[in-house]
Amino acid sequence: MSFYDLWSAIMISAIAGFVLVFTALIAAKLLAPYAKERAKGVSYECGMLPIGRNWAQVHVRYYLFAILFLIFDVETVFIFPWAVTFLGFPKFVFYEMLVFVGVLALGLGYAWKRGVLEWK
Repeated sequence: MSFYDLWSAIMISAIAGFVLVFTALIAAKLLAPYAKERAKGVSYECGMLPIGRNWAQVHVRYYLFAILFLIFDVETVFIFPWAVTFLGFPKFVFYEMLVFVGVLALGLGYAWKRGVLEWK
């Protein structure tokens, strides 16, 4: 088998994908309604007109909450495949996962102790 036999289906699919996306973008640009008005560039906030500046300071607690969510989301991504294939692994893999979960539990305990999880 030659190089072209192996990769021809992938190249045809890639080219077809690019053509479809490009034609969809062009069609959207040509067919979409366009009205130039001043209110189109205004921030929309629950049906009310914005008053004042559009800059607001966000409390660091929101960022900490997001980081905690990401940590436990990544934990799920690592634990789920491990749990599916758990019986095929050697015994030491179980203890490695206990260390992994223990480190995450320490992080959760630290966040809990610092009051990050309390919504005020």
